[in-house]
Amino acid sequence: MTTKVKPKFTGKRYRLDKPELLAPAGNLEKLKFAVHYGADAVYIGGQKYGLRSNADNFSFEEMREGVEFANKYGAKVFVATNIYAHNEDIEGIEAYLRKLEEVGISAIIVADPAIIETAQRVAPGVEVHVSTQQSIANWQTVQFWKEEGAPRVVLARETSLEEIAEMKSRVDVEIEAFIHGAMCSSYSGRCVLSNHFTDRDSNRGGCCQSCRWKYDLFEDGRPNLDELVSAEEAAESSALEQFKVGITQLPLFKEEDNHFAMSAKDLCMIDHLPELIEVGVDSFKVEGRMKSIHYVATVINVYRQAIDSYLADPDNYVVKPEWIEEMNKAANRPVNTGFFIEDPDHEDHIYEPEDKAVPFDFAGLVMDYDAETGIATIQQRNHFKVGTEIEFFGPNGKFFKQTVECIWDTEGNELDVARHPLQHVRMKVAQPVAYFDMMRKRK
Repeated sequence: MTTKVKPKFTGKRYRLDKPELLAPAGNLEKLKFAVHYGADAVYIGGQKYGLRSNADNFSFEEMREGVEFANKYGAKVFVATNIYAHNEDIEGIEAYLRKLEEVGISAIIVADPAIIETAQRVAPGVEVHVSTQQSIANWQTVQFWKEEGAPRVVLARETSLEEIAEMKSRVDVEIEAFIHGAMCSSYSGRCVLSNHFTDRDSNRGGCCQSCRWKYDLFEDGRPNLDELVSAEEAAESSALEQFKVGITQLPLFKEEDNHFAMSAKDLCMIDHLPELIEVGVDSFKVEGRMKSIHYVATVINVYRQAIDSYLADPDNYVVKPEWIEEMNKAANRPVNTGFFIEDPDHEDHIYEPEDKAVPFDFAGLVMDYDAETGIATIQQRNHFKVGTEIEFFGPNGKFFKQTVECIWDTEGNELDVARHPLQHVRMKVAQPVAYFDMMRKRK
């Protein structure tokens, strides 16, 4: 069943003729997949000054290669430089920013005003995009950053469609907004739970995702100090120790209950692209620099098709069921629309064990295809064997299913299983495939 969507709000588009699809990339391979599957731009992290220190991140040499690859497809590369810098972080920032300009980076995503000012001064060829970490949620703040020379602002995730429409009606600046991916339980991601629990600074790239942990809830059963000891005795350390010993923890749960969590549902706006386009969002940002190649390729592929479909024929645009089905094959949590339509409530958090979509594994990457024989060369990315039900998919909605009937190694020897990581094998495929097409299987 298809659903026709009518935009509720309308705004103005000042800068980009059509919305940019902005993809995450935690390493060079992910960058190439993101671009190949339809991203107009990719945001990455360098080895300093970003908020994803656990991602592989990019050396300057990898950045240069990524920029060259992206430029072949007409795409751009942005670098997240969005820490809140401490004094010791400032040393070296000028040289770092100059190097980004040298390797061809189009823009940096920045939160700290000191880094913004430095970038504008020492690397004028690199655009400064103000990060979501600045919690931009009103048109006056958008106007402020425009006057500071920023051509683009990344909105707070807490911003509604109605608020975006007003921003675009008042301020001539590019608006970037997250439309898909994980949501932080804290305001605009500015959280310090990780700092307190693990001494890892969330705002300097060390978040341990404390909100995804499981918690038990207790209340303290504190005895009355006056009932335990006299006032004179309370002044003695031994009396205070007696008070501490009297503290008990009273559980607020039963053993069979699920653990409490602060875990937010993921954002997914695939059903509301017309509204986002019509209010004037210039860049559609997908979260997930730590996510897998399969996730990046699948999600970007779907949004690419949906955006192009709407722009080609807005009046007859429908959300296709196969887009939703495909999106669910990426490893997502339950999803909602974040703050765009209405404020989330208690139902928009995950309190029970996560009910994930049916998971799939990235099983292989197509390296070559012989049209005469119908045989593809596959680079193994996950164990698969004869008899495995598989799916092939590629850019622009290419998709088909089949069963693995035969596997050969590159010498022509028949195999019962492709068991070695990155092993090249050959197999008969039911339809033509191309380099960079992907093969997946159910877990």
